[in-house]
Amino acid sequence: MSWDCGLRYMFSVSPALQTGNMCILQDKEDLSRLEVVQRLAKDGCRFLQNQSKGSERTSEPQSDEAVRLCLRERGHDVLVLQRISSEQPDSSTDSVVSDRYVVVSGTPEKILEHLLSDLTLDEDQGTTPNKESDILLDDVLLTYPVFMSTSDLCQALLGGKEALERKRKVLHLVSQWMALCKDFLREDEHVKLFMKTLYRYVLDDLNEHPMLEKDVRELKKLYQLHRRHVLDEYSPQRKVREKLLCLLSLHYDREDLIGQMLCHVYITMDSFLSMRARTGIVAQELLQALAERMEVPLGKLVLVAVTYNGGRLLLRPQDRVFSDSLRPVGRLHVCRKDLGEVLNPLTDNTEMQQGAVRMLSLNTWDVAVALTNFDWTIFESIHEQELVYFTFSRHSSSSHTVALELLLQRCNEVQLWVMTEVLLCPTLCKRVQLIKKFIKIAAHCKAQRNLNCFFAIIMGLNTAAVSRLGQTWEKIPGKFKRLFSELETVTDPSLNHKAYRDSFKKMKAPKIPFPPLLLKDITFIHEGNKTFHDNLVNFEKLHMIADTVRLIRQCQKDHMEARAYIDYLHIIDNQQTLFELSHGLEPRA
Repeated sequence: MSWDCGLRYMFSVSPALQTGNMCILQDKEDLSRLEVVQRLAKDGCRFLQNQSKGSERTSEPQSDEAVRLCLRERGHDVLVLQRISSEQPDSSTDSVVSDRYVVVSGTPEKILEHLLSDLTLDEDQGTTPNKESDILLDDVLLTYPVFMSTSDLCQALLGGKEALERKRKVLHLVSQWMALCKDFLREDEHVKLFMKTLYRYVLDDLNEHPMLEKDVRELKKLYQLHRRHVLDEYSPQRKVREKLLCLLSLHYDREDLIGQMLCHVYITMDSFLSMRARTGIVAQELLQALAERMEVPLGKLVLVAVTYNGGRLLLRPQDRVFSDSLRPVGRLHVCRKDLGEVLNPLTDNTEMQQGAVRMLSLNTWDVAVALTNFDWTIFESIHEQELVYFTFSRHSSSSHTVALELLLQRCNEVQLWVMTEVLLCPTLCKRVQLIKKFIKIAAHCKAQRNLNCFFAIIMGLNTAAVSRLGQTWEKIPGKFKRLFSELETVTDPSLNHKAYRDSFKKMKAPKIPFPPLLLKDITFIHEGNKTFHDNLVNFEKLHMIADTVRLIRQCQKDHMEARAYIDYLHIIDNQQTLFELSHGLEPRA
């Protein structure tokens, strides 16, 4: 095994390594462990130029600040690291140059081995904080689905009879993994079995290694928490997940543990009403809600289920709308009885046109708040890894991207809603008022840092079908035109959406980004860089993807902390105690 240091560099080392010296390898087994190589590199070994042209790997010029180390086994590269030098302030001198090594590429096993090797343990405090190793750990945990399955990761972490130090590092990695994935992977059968097996292994090792006692306590907490989650099918996290599954489901065949779902009921061949309904709702109840929404007498409506194979089923008043007997359901239609043919859909838009009039009576700030609250319900449920699964399509038609797909669907629905409301408004003056309302709602969404709805509303007003209404736009007051122009600037796609990126960067968290643009960034990284180089995982690409998806965490963080604080208010319910506290702060004169 040898270390090839980049373009034209190779080095050999002896146990008696001295900085700056060229030494001969006395025992090849000295480098059989990656930890030894890392320690030698960190001890400041110098790299000398190798005149052989045969080891040339890239056309990239190499410098002392950008030396690449290539670990080889059986004549093949298995791990490539790059040395990066940076200056750090020091109390005794102006600055001190420190070196760090980042993963460029490698096999999945060697990347994981390097990750564990890079962690340093403190006897009293466990794992010592290390910014570089923390970033590497986060990168691996976010992007490992690209180069290995969850089953493979679990198997690699279990390993065999390993040294105590490695076992403690594995436990730290698992702790970070569980903290990161939260409820995202706890339903995975491989993770369930892995947690059970790991806990059993560590208990078996406790007699031989008493130092694992603290680690065992931490693992026990994780294991018990994991078991409670698995056993408690009514846990809040599971409810949210199941709710999202039902919201996204277009087949209407999933049971929702909390009894709510978002269903689309078509009132014409091309338009539908989006409304919440219980999974156990019967046709009569759904028709009642639809009749009130459409302001049509209940007795004039019937509900029809249209299957994917073209079949149609008239639902009787007490039929369950979402029962399994209706599978596979394509979509639901509400029809008029008095049209002669009971299965003909509604052809008159009068009822929907009245909806635009109702919209004019609503307060624009209240509408923006309602839109933002709905988006936050979805956005706070998105896990960063959903973007990775969505981009690499490793688990198509699974639950790994439910919340992300729902937020994308919501963006599309809001855009269509804006167009529908404007184009169904029959009178010019009301159409002008409606567009003014939407401009204000968009501005309020931006002020509430909801860029998802902000973009959707602006795009809806900018579609050809709406923007071509010259007579309507001529009647829009100047100040609203100027406001709309300012808002449009933020959505300008030129220079890779520079205006949006600058504006979004200045916004404080919590904030909701525009998800299509986030996916576009990841897709460009994915398509512009190979995932594998010479059968090695291109970890530089994965680091760029991890940096991008971490934006989700940054945007959610403060909102979740605020929610957690508000959900559990600290209250003293004793007036005497409160008066004592008051006098303690400001005693009587």
